[in-house]
Amino acid sequence: MHEAEHLIGGTWGPGATSRHLTVSSPVTGEPVTRIAIAAEADVTAAVKAARDAAPGWARTAPAARAAALHAAANAVESAVDRLAEVMSAEMGKPVDGARESVAAGVGTLRQYAELGPTHRGRTLAGNDEAIDLMAYGPRGVVAVITPWNDPVAVSAGLLGAALVTGNTVVHKPSERTPATGAELARLLAPHFPDGVFSLLSGDGSTGAALASAEVDVVAQVGSTATGRSIAAACARTGAKALLENGGSDPVIVDAGVDPAWAAGQVALGAFVNSGQICVAVERVYVHRDVAPAFLDALVTEAEAWQPRIGPLVDRRLRDSVHAQVTAAVAAGARVLHGGETPAGPGAYYPPTVLADCTADMAVLREETFGPVAPVQVVDSFAEALSRAAESPYGLAATVLTRSMSHAQQAWRELPVGTVKVNAVFGGAPGGAAHPRRSSGQGFGYGPELLDELTVTKAVHIEAPPAGW
Repeated sequence: MHEAEHLIGGTWGPGATSRHLTVSSPVTGEPVTRIAIAAEADVTAAVKAARDAAPGWARTAPAARAAALHAAANAVESAVDRLAEVMSAEMGKPVDGARESVAAGVGTLRQYAELGPTHRGRTLAGNDEAIDLMAYGPRGVVAVITPWNDPVAVSAGLLGAALVTGNTVVHKPSERTPATGAELARLLAPHFPDGVFSLLSGDGSTGAALASAEVDVVAQVGSTATGRSIAAACARTGAKALLENGGSDPVIVDAGVDPAWAAGQVALGAFVNSGQICVAVERVYVHRDVAPAFLDALVTEAEAWQPRIGPLVDRRLRDSVHAQVTAAVAAGARVLHGGETPAGPGAYYPPTVLADCTADMAVLREETFGPVAPVQVVDSFAEALSRAAESPYGLAATVLTRSMSHAQQAWRELPVGTVKVNAVFGGAPGGAAHPRRSSGQGFGYGPELLDELTVTKAVHIEAPPAGW
């Protein structure tokens, strides 16, 4: 069984608590990890260590900080198999997919190692006897709270950007993947001075205590409910809240598209990682002209995904997903594939296709976070666009269309951070977006993340008067 302790001020240990938590395998149901839950005293100690280390790390040359991050990326890359095995054991992602996730995390660490030393400043046009400039510096202590569904890649982005810009970090990984977080910390921490990087293992109480502590930024990727609690805590302490939260991302399947190709795109978006992605496809609006052929093709895709789909992270999530499916069926939806909880151990749920869905069903209104593709037939692109915009979330959306005018209209009008045309995934590595509504606030990735994690100071310098 894996063990996860805390790293505080350069020292690993169980902390001050007698409370523990056990993580069970989503494949077998057997225990895989046991962690000590950080007490409030542990949170206080970690934040103090980070605060004490902050001045020295802020004064470290940007190139030296970048070199440390490159070295940390090398260490993670060398341990890809070990990290993938631990991730797979805790959250169920097949090992090959977990390796790809770790590799993505390595790439993100390297991206910020390169971007950090070139993070911009500006000189301003004043008068001939003065110099005016805008200088960037670290915010201070950053609390990083990360999710279980992609625990290395997501953590690497926030940790890498915070560290390379001169901030110190206290990281609290999800209680569903604590050993993955601890393994990542053991690889990263040796490359930074003591106190610059700390790790706290624990449950929601640990995250709440950290979000309420005397930190300068709380950067969180996770549920909307947790994000709102963090925003409230930051309002009390004055810390900056940087949040990427839930989503219920729509796909519009326009008239005239190849239904088999569209079904392949929707299946990828809905079923990859068992639907456990913040930008997963969760709502499908298909034009009536292509709906019959599209639904047939989507069932074929679901059948192909069935043998290679991993479990959900635990049975609690599986019960939530199945409850949405059951409620939709009771309200008139038809199950074309899946929709039943399989017998046996673990938290498996089949790729599920629902037809005849309506806007009042939770499966179209709320975040599902499972391998479910609910489909509603529409009569026009305008109707599809209107329904796609009817959501409390605003993370991303996809439009599958042959019409450039429809594509232009969609990206201009959809109230989301990211609009993808003719591909459910993809995009340049430097892209960044603001989530909308209940999906969060601030840039959570891309070069703009460096701006979120730094402060700007205006400086005006004049020469002393003549004769001094």
